[in-house]
Amino acid sequence: MLTHLSLRLRVFLIFAGLAAAVILATAAGLWLGYQRLGYPEALQGFVQAGVLAGFAALGLVAGVWYLFDLNVAKPIETLSGALRARAHSDVTAEMDSAIARYLGDLAPAARAAAQSLSETRSALAEAVARETLRLGSEKARLEALLSDVPVGVILCSADHALVFYNGPAADIIGTGRAGGLEAGLDRKLFDYLHAAPLRHAYDRLLATGDPDAVSDLLCTTTADARVLAARMRILGDDGSGYVLTLRDITGDMAADARREAMLEAALDSLRRPSAALSTLVGVMPEDALPAPMQAALKDEVARLARAVTRFGTAREEGQAETAALPQTRASDLAEGLVARLETQGQTVTAEAADLILRCNGFEIITLLEALARHLSDRAEGALHLAIEEEDTGAAIRLSWQGPRVGVGELDGWLGLPLGDDAPDRPARAVLAAHATEIWPEALAGGQNALCLPIRQARRAVARPKPIARKVVYDFDLLSPARTDKLADARLDRLTYVVFDSETTGLNPRQGDEIVQLAAVRIVNGRRVEGEVFDTLVNPGRLIPPVSTEVHGITDAMVADAPPVPDVVRRFHKFAEGAVLIAHNAPFDMEFLRRVEGQLGLTFDMPVLDTVLLSAVVYGQHEVHSLDALSHRLGITIPEEDRHTAIGDTIATADAFLKLMPMLSGRGLETFGAVLTEVRKHGRLLKDLN
Repeated sequence: MLTHLSLRLRVFLIFAGLAAAVILATAAGLWLGYQRLGYPEALQGFVQAGVLAGFAALGLVAGVWYLFDLNVAKPIETLSGALRARAHSDVTAEMDSAIARYLGDLAPAARAAAQSLSETRSALAEAVARETLRLGSEKARLEALLSDVPVGVILCSADHALVFYNGPAADIIGTGRAGGLEAGLDRKLFDYLHAAPLRHAYDRLLATGDPDAVSDLLCTTTADARVLAARMRILGDDGSGYVLTLRDITGDMAADARREAMLEAALDSLRRPSAALSTLVGVMPEDALPAPMQAALKDEVARLARAVTRFGTAREEGQAETAALPQTRASDLAEGLVARLETQGQTVTAEAADLILRCNGFEIITLLEALARHLSDRAEGALHLAIEEEDTGAAIRLSWQGPRVGVGELDGWLGLPLGDDAPDRPARAVLAAHATEIWPEALAGGQNALCLPIRQARRAVARPKPIARKVVYDFDLLSPARTDKLADARLDRLTYVVFDSETTGLNPRQGDEIVQLAAVRIVNGRRVEGEVFDTLVNPGRLIPPVSTEVHGITDAMVADAPPVPDVVRRFHKFAEGAVLIAHNAPFDMEFLRRVEGQLGLTFDMPVLDTVLLSAVVYGQHEVHSLDALSHRLGITIPEEDRHTAIGDTIATADAFLKLMPMLSGRGLETFGAVLTEVRKHGRLLKDLN
């Protein structure tokens, strides 16, 4: 209850209680003395003494309370108000410490805390302003870069509203064209592009749950039905939006169509005369021409027939290799068709081999959906979709139990529009775009099917570990104050390559070799996440079991890895122009320098050793192993990454980044100053090795 009262009121109540207790104690003492004295005539004296003692005690307690309130309670409340004002408001005036002059060191401490808070707030505001200016500058640079990208880039929210678009994207989706809607933020993407293929791609990417997955698709503009090649990538694991890159291929497709028409006409103009000549030569009487002339004529006709055949084959292969067709997983195609038909009340079962098809998944699904609608009135039971490997491609069969479909009837279906989203695009156009045909087949068990071959397909293999797709940049590199003398360069302005190796053993001069090499780059005082060198190495010899127990690398793991010279050459290029950093660098450098003569190159980069840097900061008496240094600096190395080249490399890089400001705090801000200091501790490395 008392905690809700002010400090001064609580102090007053404490002193009031003290005064009451003193008066009661005095009265009780006088009453006890009167009772023991036993003289009734003395009562008046005891009463007078009690009254005087009570007033004296009350006055004394009141005086002490007043002084305490004036010099302690009141200054504390004033001091707390001043501190609260500086904590929660933008008050910068200097605090008057005289208000708490009787509180000992509390007033100077409060004044120092307020001053420190003010300085921190000022420094923070300055840092925020500086960072805001830097981010604004980087934003402008990124906008300039994106505006010059030749393809359209669009960022959409999860509900398909425009969040970002660049200039080419605005041109592609309709800005400035007849009937085109002006691009605008927070407008629906479907105002510019037909929705169906975009929704299908977005739902498929969400279903994969893979943040690195992309979907290639073809879509069309709503204004003038231009065909666009698009690539979609989901943003983040939660599907909060997606990035869409667009390229207008209408002109390319028109040119391809004209070229195909020309090739088709040329092929027809050759095929028919060639066939006619072959027929005429075949029925020509033996005595129609002299034997030599007749033999020569037959040879030329046969040569012409072979040329026409090669021409036709090459044209078909060229059609099959069209770049506009993306790769689609067979299972995605089957699941997409099942989902589309189930929403319309049709039942279909599906089985798909583990294949990657070269086809436009949306168009094939739309075509099969249209055919399934036509089959719904004659199929007895559920439809069945099968996707199987066939030669170098695949065969898609939509089968049913019931009456067969004639060629003429099927041809009529193919002449109808694909759907409401594409009223001007017949189903046959999908076959032409994929350079294929579709025909009816009779299957075993009285079943009938429509067979659609896909010319190119391959078996799906285990997906490799995804490579991090990052935009790597550091605009500070555009304007650093650089110096030609390395010794005078500031530590935070240099570029570093931190590296580590795992080996078959500890004696390079006795034939031990590298089995893993990893490195990261540090630029402008930060580790660049996207610039990593990490590879296994084939040492050209067996890895001893005792070494495998340390780093976990076996002979089988390095069997297909590149050899030592190739890896060292690549690493030399990766580290070119940087300062090398390692923990116990002489050990790792010995393995690298053994192959210098074989490769015709030299590791002449400057080298810093975190063992020596640790000694500079903490003194030689400390333990300077990587584990000990990481523990002192609060760096955690996951157990599974310890004694792996990349794990130890990252730990060493993080340790170096934390040692840099410590070296600067000791006045060692340049590379030359640090180098001079670490030479005093060189004996450590000799003892270590």
